[in-house]
Amino acid sequence: MWTRDPNALNLEYTRIMMRFLLLNPEPRRIAMVGLGGGSLAKFCYHYLPLARIDVFEINPHVIALRDSFHVPADDSRFKVLLGDGADLIQRHRDEYDAILLDGYDIGGIPAQLASEAFYQNCFDALATDGLMVGNFHALDFNYRRYLGRIKRRFAGSVIEVSDISLAHRIVFACKGGLLKRRAGLPTRKPAAMGADLWARIAPGLWPLQD
Repeated sequence: MWTRDPNALNLEYTRIMMRFLLLNPEPRRIAMVGLGGGSLAKFCYHYLPLARIDVFEINPHVIALRDSFHVPADDSRFKVLLGDGADLIQRHRDEYDAILLDGYDIGGIPAQLASEAFYQNCFDALATDGLMVGNFHALDFNYRRYLGRIKRRFAGSVIEVSDISLAHRIVFACKGGLLKRRAGLPTRKPAAMGADLWARIAPGLWPLQD
C-alpha cells in the first residue's frame, strides 16, 4: 500500500483484475474472496460508490489489521465477513455482477477455492452477464487444471491476461455472452465510467483478448 494514496492499486495484477469494469462500469453487487491488504476492497469502495461489496476472509488475524491498511469500516454497502469464501459464496444465487478471487494461504490457493464445486457455486452466485475474475500465479503447477475447471463451468466464455512480469495470470470468466461479444474490441473508456476511475486502470491498458 502507498501510504500517500491508500486507495491506489500499486500492483499491476490488481489493476488488470479491475478491468472487468471495461465490460460493466457500474456493477451493483461485488463479492471478493480474500481481503489481504484490502487493495481491491478499498478501490471498489472508493471508486464505485453505488456498488454493494461483500468481502469474505477466513483469517481473523487479517481482518484485525484492517485499520492499519485503511480498509473502510462496515456500513450499509460494505461488509467484511469472517468465514470460508467457499462456504459463504454458495449462500447466494444470481446476485453478483462481479466476483473477485484473490484468496491465498501460505501454501497457495486453498483446495476449496479451486474445486469444481466452488466454480459451480461462483457461477450460480453471478447475475446474468456477471464476471468471475481470478488471480493465479503463472508458475502454479495446478494452474492448467484450475483453468480447465473454469472453462468447463463457464462454457468456454473465458479469457486469460498476463501481467508484464508474466508472474500472474488473470482469468476472466463470464456467465453469459458479454465477454465473447466484447473480446478483441478496441479498448475505450465506457461512457458510464468517470475520468478519475479510468485514469486509475488505463495505464498500459490493452484489449481483453485470447
